[in-house]
Amino acid sequence: MLLNKKIEKMASYYYSIKKLGSYNYNIWFSKTKQIINSRGYTDINANVLHIHMGNDPIEVYRHKITTGDLTEDEYQMKVVHSLQRLHNEMINYKPEKSGLFLKWIERVGGKNKKNTMSPKGLYLYGAVGGGKTMLMDLFYDCCKIEYKQRVHFNSFMLDVHAKIHEVKKNVKRDYSTTKLQPFDPILPVAEIIAQKAWLLCFDEFQVTDVADAMILKRLFTQLFDNGVVVVATSNRPPDDLYKNGLQRGNFVPFIQILKDHCQIVCLNSGVDYRMRDGTDRQGTYFIIGRDPDNSVDKIFKYLCSRENDIVRPKTLSIKGRNVTFKRICGQVIDATFEELCDRPLGASDYLEISQAFHTVIIRDVPKLNMRLKSQARRFITLIDTLYDNKIRLVISAAAPHNKLFVPDNDTEYTDEKRMLMDDLAISHGSDNYKSNIFTGEEELFAFDRTVSRLSEMQTKEYWEQWEQYR
Repeated sequence: MLLNKKIEKMASYYYSIKKLGSYNYNIWFSKTKQIINSRGYTDINANVLHIHMGNDPIEVYRHKITTGDLTEDEYQMKVVHSLQRLHNEMINYKPEKSGLFLKWIERVGGKNKKNTMSPKGLYLYGAVGGGKTMLMDLFYDCCKIEYKQRVHFNSFMLDVHAKIHEVKKNVKRDYSTTKLQPFDPILPVAEIIAQKAWLLCFDEFQVTDVADAMILKRLFTQLFDNGVVVVATSNRPPDDLYKNGLQRGNFVPFIQILKDHCQIVCLNSGVDYRMRDGTDRQGTYFIIGRDPDNSVDKIFKYLCSRENDIVRPKTLSIKGRNVTFKRICGQVIDATFEELCDRPLGASDYLEISQAFHTVIIRDVPKLNMRLKSQARRFITLIDTLYDNKIRLVISAAAPHNKLFVPDNDTEYTDEKRMLMDDLAISHGSDNYKSNIFTGEEELFAFDRTVSRLSEMQTKEYWEQWEQYR
């Protein structure tokens, strides 16, 4: 009797949340036949690689070497062979699906059926600029399965948290009892994702947020159990993910789950192709000097002449908040570092900016050190988001891009640091004090990627890409 009551309640609940599959914020929930444009996601019909060869990654890679689009790289070729293995296994792959409600019935009856025959994915890590994202995108374009999604990992987690919030709002509580009614929203969220994407390709797999770290084990366990195959790029090996993070002990089990379901491959040729390709073509869009405003004004004036609008303030509405910028002209924003990085903006805000504008000007970027740790973290997130969405970038700065971040031995206690230590009951010298929220280790590591991306974002080739993503 009790079991029947539970089944009736959960049946009503699961059917009520099916509408989340079309939740607008989660645009990675769609078939590959739909072109997804402004968030840096790619699709089979929005193919930026323009592949005219067969569907094999090896064949396409070799063709690109022959045409001069790529330089032959033995380290990349080893990765391509691993991607070819996965591509072959994905050709006829289709995970077993039984629907949300039936899956819950199986769990209640202790018969939770897992997709044990899923192909093993691939986790590709290595130094910045080595071609990890390029190779993953090449594989993604070659893989012709019915449901697939390519997304920046940070954007994916934003969507996951938004969907968790939406699921919780739909939970019907039993107010006739005072007993604790535990509910884990990860299960329905993971199953909705799995229904819409059999292959998930994550760019820049990194974990810096404790809220992300605490749910990854449960989330990915459910995704893998539902037959989802994961391909990811990262600058860190799995064992270094969330290194020195708060409560990392709760995160560590996820690492083994990732290793069990993904082949771990290192790409480290010692070459940063972004830096090499941009060496002789930088300077036009990254401006330094005593009076950079004059040069930036000229660029902004030229960009405005190509827009059907006037220069004016504009307010963006982001999750119920209004964020105002003073100088907007059409799809060009002329902002200061203070406007973009001093204010408490986050990844969702920068994602909205990437949707609204095709060109972003950032004036007065200072040298960044640990005293500006919060601003440095926002700047890194901003550049990652703009790069992933191929947004054109103009910067005026106090130093060249490779000298913007200045690590220092910050041993002083700022008021902000003292308050955080008090809130977390952390003493100086303890293990938790060595967490990256105090040392800035994660920012130091991530800034190498930022420097590499800033270099590429100054090239003519990068500036010509944005039209293909619109």
